[in-house]
Amino acid sequence: MLETSDYKSGQVRLLKMKKTIVFILAFALAANTGFAQMHAKHRRSVELGGLLGVSYYIGDLNQTKQFLYSNPAGGLIFRYNFNPRLTWQFHGLFGKIEGHDSHSSSAYQVQRNLNFRSHVFEVGTQFEFNFYNYSIGNSKERFTPYIFIGLGIFSFSPQGQLPNGHWVQLQPLHTEGEGMEGGKKKPYPLVQVSVPFGVGVKANLFGRFSIGLEWGMRKTFTDYLDDVHGKYYDKSKLDYTGAYFSDPSIGTDPNYSNVGRQRGTATNKDWYSFAGLTITMKLDLNKEKCPTPF
Repeated sequence: MLETSDYKSGQVRLLKMKKTIVFILAFALAANTGFAQMHAKHRRSVELGGLLGVSYYIGDLNQTKQFLYSNPAGGLIFRYNFNPRLTWQFHGLFGKIEGHDSHSSSAYQVQRNLNFRSHVFEVGTQFEFNFYNYSIGNSKERFTPYIFIGLGIFSFSPQGQLPNGHWVQLQPLHTEGEGMEGGKKKPYPLVQVSVPFGVGVKANLFGRFSIGLEWGMRKTFTDYLDDVHGKYYDKSKLDYTGAYFSDPSIGTDPNYSNVGRQRGTATNKDWYSFAGLTITMKLDLNKEKCPTPF
């Protein structure tokens, strides 16, 4: 029988972390929105560039540790600057997330013995609010920290690793009975909505170029990034591969069945993150038109 005290303790810590992050961001966002609205001078410009960094996730297989199991990530960024304080950004980002119970310091997770990996592709838009006036190429407005919040659509597809090293798609296996008798009515969708938010700093590099660092969390509305959600399903109703990934636990008492016991925490949704270096080039929209002879 699996012990859950360590697991529940980790979930309480994660919930406190989430509330703190959201409160701080909401307060800073409200304060800086006021500054942006008071800034009346409009100097519009466009930036095009990219982000190169890492991606990772927070969920049932990694409850609290930021940047754990980070993988290379990157993508393209388009920015439209309304003025030196307010920017609209559109992006396409790609990365990989993963988690491994076997690497955890929690005895419960080691015993549960789940693992996953998934590629994540996100298309999103967000508004950035600069704390200081910032304009690429302007020596008086060359640096600023900023915060951002937006909306994204992302795709994912969790895979699990067999003892022989092969990776298998988990969603079609119905590991918690999704779409099966006695389980959730439908399999979880692999395209979902997220809310990106976070912080960054950016500075003039030279000429028309800007360089920055950005860290953004993604609030999701799914608990299946890792294919772990609620209770153990009756694996006798699954095929061989599905039964293995449904309950690969080790060291459990053979006199007890895990069916109906806690496998994940259904009340907490999963998170993922993109963080890294941004480099963009300014495409000036304020060029003076050549006068016509007529």
